[in-house]
Amino acid sequence: MSEDRHSRADPVELIMDPDEKAQREAENGVRQFKDAIEVIRAHIKGGSKFKLTQGVILRLHQTALDGIHPLAGTYRNSPVYIEKSNHFPPHQADVPDLVAEMCSYVNDNWHMPGLYLAAYILWRMNWIHPFADGNGRTARVVSYVVLSIKLDSLLPGTPTIPDLIAADKTPYYRALERADDSWKRNLIAVSDMENMLEGMLAQQLHNATQEAAH
Repeated sequence: MSEDRHSRADPVELIMDPDEKAQREAENGVRQFKDAIEVIRAHIKGGSKFKLTQGVILRLHQTALDGIHPLAGTYRNSPVYIEKSNHFPPHQADVPDLVAEMCSYVNDNWHMPGLYLAAYILWRMNWIHPFADGNGRTARVVSYVVLSIKLDSLLPGTPTIPDLIAADKTPYYRALERADDSWKRNLIAVSDMENMLEGMLAQQLHNATQEAAH
């Protein structure tokens, strides 16, 4: 569980050089987060009412995979496997309906706490694994968007929750596996993910106060 989990789909990378790909991924990551901030800004402090849609998710995925993968901004069209995981994502033909159901669940349960909805998205997007690549980074940023809008705030402090998850993925993977196990019993149980996010939110906000003091 301490090692990174990677998706394996059809090998159709646009950038084959590892260093060049890493550089592009870093640049795209910055752009993706800027796009996420724009979404948040538009829906807090009296902005327009937010609804999680496939369009929001696909736009954020497009930014993350732009120039890296030909399916940037679109769902996978082949099976995908997650290395070092016991979970086998659903058939590619089921992905659009499953993502639509996920969005509806979030929108229908918007009264629920932000940490719960953010945790649900983190788990459910990874469970669906809707993309050939970029599932984790897109799930993390979509989760952060929903949490921020629910808290009606551009959350201060760095590193942000998505960066904190990426820095140590072991608790994240453990929470995903536990939620997967619960789903096998037809239960939505994401309390481990909620607890992880709550701790990271506290850390991000604590860092903000430290930054302000200097």
